[in-house]
Parts: sequence; C-alpha cells; structure tokens
Amino acid sequence: GGAPVRPAAPPVLAGLGGRATAPLPAREGLAGALEGLLKDGALGAQTSAAVVDVATGQQLYGADQDTPYTPASTIKTATAAAALAALGPDHRIETTAVADGDTVVLVGGGDPTLTARPAKEGAPAAASLKELADATARGLKERGKGRVKVAYDASRYSGPALHPIGPNENIAPVSALMVDEGRLDDSDHGPADRTTDPAGDAARKFAGMLRDAGVDVDGDPAAGRAGDKAERLASVSSPPLSALVERTLTNSDNDIAEALARQTALASGQPADFEGAARAVTARLEKLGLPLSGARIADGSGLDRADHVSAAFLAGLLARAADPARPELRPVLTGLPVAGFSGTLSGRYGADAAGRGLVRAKTGTLTGVNTLSGTVVDADGRLLSFAFMTTGAASGEAAQGALDRLATTVAGCGCR
Repeated sequence: GGAPVRPAAPPVLAGLGGRATAPLPAREGLAGALEGLLKDGALGAQTSAAVVDVATGQQLYGADQDTPYTPASTIKTATAAAALAALGPDHRIETTAVADGDTVVLVGGGDPTLTARPAKEGAPAAASLKELADATARGLKERGKGRVKVAYDASRYSGPALHPIGPNENIAPVSALMVDEGRLDDSDHGPADRTTDPAGDAARKFAGMLRDAGVDVDGDPAAGRAGDKAERLASVSSPPLSALVERTLTNSDNDIAEALARQTALASGQPADFEGAARAVTARLEKLGLPLSGARIADGSGLDRADHVSAAFLAGLLARAADPARPELRPVLTGLPVAGFSGTLSGRYGADAAGRGLVRAKTGTLTGVNTLSGTVVDADGRLLSFAFMTTGAASGEAAQGALDRLATTVAGCGCR
C-alpha cells in the first residue's frame, strides 16, 4: 500500500561545481579520445583545442592551443567577464527623463533592452519606455507643465555607431539610446531588420507615449542635451548585469554584447567607442591573469574578424569564471547555452545525441569560422572547460557537428 517506487533518472546537466575529489582524466587518455576527431575532414585546415581542469586551472590537453585564431561569438564570454569584473553582477543601466525648462530630455544610459512593447508572458524582463513616459507625465503635471518639447541625448557613447561590418541584420547601430535593440519586428533575438536611427526612433515613441498620457508635445523630437539646471523627472533601470550577460551568451546577442563592452569602457575611464571598449575589455582580462599573448580584442560581439584569441585563453577564461574567489563572474557559466535545449545550441545535439543536456557551451560562427567553448562534467564527475576552434571548413554545418562530437567526447570521457 506504499507509494510506488520510481527509478532514479540519470542526472541531466550536472552541477557547475563539479567534484574536485573526482579523478583527473589523464593527458594520454584525452589525447587518445580527441586527436582522431580533430583530424575530421569536416573541420578546417586550422584547428586548435584546449581542455582545462576547472578546479585547479591545469591544462589537461592542448593542440595548437596557444595560437590566436578568430573566435567569432565565443569572444562574448570575454566581453561578459570584463563587464562583470568592471561593474559587478548587480549593476543596472539607467534611462532617465529630465526637465530643462519647457523641454523634456530623454537621456540614454546604454540599455539596448529598453522596450517600447507591452509586457509579454515569457519575454525577457526589460525596462519599459511606457513606464518611463507615464512617470514623466506625472512629474510634469505635478510641476504644472502640460505642454513640452522633447529632445533626446545619446551622448554617453561616442565614436562611430556602425559596427565595422556595416549595416547588418545581426546588429543595430550602437547607441546609448535605443528600444528593443532597434528591431523593426517583434523579435527579441536573432537576425532582424534594424532601424538606422535608434535614438531618434526611441524618442519619437517616447513622445507618442507622453501624448497618450495627456501631455501636449510640440513638434518632433530633436537631438540635444539637458542643461546643468535640469530636473530629474523619472527613470527606469535595466535588469541586473548578470541577467544581461546570461541573455547575451544564451542567444549570442550582438547588441547587448557591444553595450557590455561600452559599459566596461565607461567604468574604466575610456571613451565609449569601439576602440575605447576594446582597450577597457583587454585591460580587465589582463587583470584576470588570462593568457593574452598575441590576442586582439576588436569588438564586444565577435562579428569583427580582427578579433584573435587562443583556445587556451577561452578554456582558461571559463575556468576562471568558476573560481569560488570570483563569484561575480558566475553568470559567464550560467549563461552558456545547454546542448539540445537552449539558445544557440537548441537546434544542435539531436534527440539521440550523447551530449544532449550535458554540454554547456558558447557557439561562434562566421563564414569559414566555427568555434565552441564551454564546460562539461566528465564521466567521473570532474568539471572541465574546453575550447575548440577551426577555420576554413567547407561546410559550417558539418564543422559544427564535428565540434559537437568533440565536446560530447570530453563529457563522456573518464580518459584514464
């Protein structure tokens, strides 16, 4: 008459902590398991690999691991780590509205996830432009102002707004003021047509919302800055940086990645442009003690082929993010897509794939460039980080399959 006994299911996605007491895989065992796969013809002519024991930081396997190659979107793990180190996981990006005489100035702080859309169940949390407009309208009415002009200030960022790849469905012009990542459809991730004027579009939507809230707005919004005597009317804040990092890595979000790089620049006293952000991110990575010999950080998103880092760097970065002494870096690990289940790995690792649910990894894909960097708990319970990089593959899909098999092999390996 007791409750039925249910068989225990095998664990899926073992804990990130790993067991430092579990046996280490042997170098020879890992070499025997991986070297044949690294010769797969589906991979390009240049292939590198690194496997690191997370508990000790010891490199367990390497193949051309110190040579810098184009990382594509796996560079986002570096951008995320730098931002977390500079600002902390609880930092929020603020968008404000101020009153300067008879003008309301919408001041962008650099939050690309600020949304003009109604809240939708299941959508990522975001600061609401409508909430900002409604609070601004209340503040104006309290001051007896029923008619205003609207201006907008996106001066927190400097330098060229267009990414070096030019106008592209994968990224909007980088602006300190934008709504919904400048998307012209109702998507919240992936490629989409983008506005060419993110700040102006955001201000025009804000002005329309003020009108809906009963404020008369004269004319169209114009670019401008608030004077020294401007009064703060209202503000909204982004989700915490930890959530922005997780969204960046899970969906490989280029817009948020570039915002994280610029926020790192601002926190480091550098100009908030592509060059300043690159310097700031590089400096933060150097302070983390990562191997940067020959490396170059050119952007935050990995869309720029001028980015160059090594497999040893990528695997070492993930091991550093797991360091108990650096809890602020933890979102770099928790944001990694899960094989067969989430983000950019949701369509990889089919139902029968051995690594499904076991591999957490950041993907990187450009034409002719394919990378995969992540963590696994191996067959003995040891937490390992890895990075596999390849350039020149004839088929991106075939190269991705080969990379997925490499990660699966590390997950299934006791390799002693």
